[in-house]
Amino acid sequence: MSAEPEAVVDPVTAPAVVPFQRARPPDLYDVARLAGVSHQTVSRVVNHHPHVRVSTRHKVMTAIAELGYRSNAAARTLVTRRSNTIGVITSAAPLWGPIGTLVALERAARDTGFGVNVAGMASIDPAVVDATLRRFVDQGVDGIVVVAPEAAVSHIAEPFVTDVPVVLVAAGAEPAVGVQIAAVDQEGGARAAVRHLVDLGHREIAHISGPEPWFDATARLRGWRRELSAHDLPAEVLLSGDWSSASGYAAGARLIRRGPVPTAVFVANDLMAIGVIKALRHGGLRVPQDVSVVGFDDMPGVDFLAPSLTTVRQDLDALGRLCIDMLTREPGSPTAAPTTVPAALVVRGSTAGPVRDAGWAARRPDGHTEPR
Repeated sequence: MSAEPEAVVDPVTAPAVVPFQRARPPDLYDVARLAGVSHQTVSRVVNHHPHVRVSTRHKVMTAIAELGYRSNAAARTLVTRRSNTIGVITSAAPLWGPIGTLVALERAARDTGFGVNVAGMASIDPAVVDATLRRFVDQGVDGIVVVAPEAAVSHIAEPFVTDVPVVLVAAGAEPAVGVQIAAVDQEGGARAAVRHLVDLGHREIAHISGPEPWFDATARLRGWRRELSAHDLPAEVLLSGDWSSASGYAAGARLIRRGPVPTAVFVANDLMAIGVIKALRHGGLRVPQDVSVVGFDDMPGVDFLAPSLTTVRQDLDALGRLCIDMLTREPGSPTAAPTTVPAALVVRGSTAGPVRDAGWAARRPDGHTEPR
């Protein structure tokens, strides 16, 4: 069987093959033509320049939306050495403090025209933090915020301050050369909590602290001790947890077993305070009638506990704005001293005066029957 002859294509009569061409995305000049402005004006709008009339900005933004224009961030970084991006290093632990701080930083950065590049660390390993800082610098970020929970990372950012401004969020950290420090006043908040309990008439106030390497835990512990000392009261009953409700429950159970139970407990965060209250209830004690409890954070929902939790509120939105303000100061501005945001006591239903009724002795789980 003979093979079929091959078809011969006449190059003269055959239809031309048109190669596929991807449609060109709109550029700065397309936006300028549609908006009826110069390309320099479009650039100022895209880069959030403050000196643009509202009507002009509106025309440019309408043209951008109509054309579907997207600025080329990589090209802009190469030309201007600015990326309009803030790098943030933070703990990936599911805790209100780091999470709330990150959300506040992102909001403050967005309001100022910056995006946020986040590196969440399961554990704060100095070598990993160092590598992440180098990556941020290579990416051309305009500033770096290190939400540093532990003392081990407080000086890691020091070598990078010649390349980019750095803010360290760490209460009570020793300032490193060129690194700016911002924090909520953790010690002041703790002192306000203890002062509230003293003003109610409590004279034995226990503390359940957070993990020792954390700056916040150390500052709150220091505040507890100093406020008690200011009132000539003993700082004797000290237990610790790991920030979780389970560790708070375990600490509350130990507090009951050691006896006698103090009339008040200042707990280093709200999650642990929730665990402490449950342990006290399981031990037959009422909050606040038998034991007053104060937390720290004012995390969402604690006002709906029964009783609602007296706690210390951290103004994380103000902290986020402070960090971005420190990063965006004019070059050459003097480095600021460590700056703190005030913490505020929020009094609710978990604290009261140390009044124990006639049924106290019957309810006490620690074997001590004398009322105190």
